[in-house]
Amino acid sequence: MMNSIQLHNFPLVAQGLDPIFLAAIAGIGVLVILGLIIFALMAKYLGLWIQAMTSNAKVSMTSLIGMGFRQVQPGIIVNAKIMATQAGLSIREPDGITTARLEAHYLAGGDVMRVINAIIAAQRAGIDLDFDRASAIDLAGRDCMDAVQTSVYPKVIDCPDPRRSGKNFLSAIAKNGVELKVRARVTVRTNLDQLIGGATEETVIARVGESIVSSIGSSPTHGHVLEQPDTISKAVLARGLDAQTAFEIVSIDIADIEVGENIGARLQVDQAEADTRVARANAERRRAEAIAEEQEMKAEVALNQAKLINAEAQVPQAMAAAFRSGKMTIN
Repeated sequence: MMNSIQLHNFPLVAQGLDPIFLAAIAGIGVLVILGLIIFALMAKYLGLWIQAMTSNAKVSMTSLIGMGFRQVQPGIIVNAKIMATQAGLSIREPDGITTARLEAHYLAGGDVMRVINAIIAAQRAGIDLDFDRASAIDLAGRDCMDAVQTSVYPKVIDCPDPRRSGKNFLSAIAKNGVELKVRARVTVRTNLDQLIGGATEETVIARVGESIVSSIGSSPTHGHVLEQPDTISKAVLARGLDAQTAFEIVSIDIADIEVGENIGARLQVDQAEADTRVARANAERRRAEAIAEEQEMKAEVALNQAKLINAEAQVPQAMAAAFRSGKMTIN
């Protein structure tokens, strides 16, 4: 009895099974902890995984868990792949919309959902837009969804744009000197091939405005423009103003034309007044020169008169000298 009690009171190290027992307990503890972690992770992403599997989006549980460690929101990636799958887009390697490509775009700071929506909209409209181009447009700071919508439904740009320039009309002068105030409307659609690196709306507005002013300036009279304003729009449209821009010009329409001042007549009046002032100045100069010349002549006359008087005064002296010398006698 005492031996039994003393055996139970000994430490476990004193017993032969102690190391194996401790290792087993430690192993079980590690397995329990790992199981709890795995269960927590699976519980966290189980709903997304089931949603992806039922939608045939092909997002594995390991990918979902890895997204959490890579600071990627799994819900966005799963929803994007589901939308792509439901829309009939390819999600296969290597060119499809894969999980890795969506994660890369997300980590680069792009808007994954906007890119997917743009690709789906382009597919429905029959526009060739793949994931690489859409993601590049998005990362370049352009709104890819707006670009697709503008490709399907062209938008109208005012020329000039009062919001940008503060002006409501373009001022142009025909060859006869009459000013015309013109307001045009430019219909454009997005050129997806040149959207990255292409010029923006400001360039299109500037080019159209410059071309309209040039076309009106080459018109013989303002009446010719008023009679056929479509000739101006056709001439402007034929110049290819959308080169190297992010847009394709569909049409240019003259929305309004107003007759302004007769700039030519006003310039002629100003020129006539300037010529009159010049003529007056020249006449005043010539008058002053004539007065100066008159004064010079008067001075010359006075000088000659003085010389005459001096000569006349020397005549008696000469005569007296002649008499004294006997050169002159009185008979």
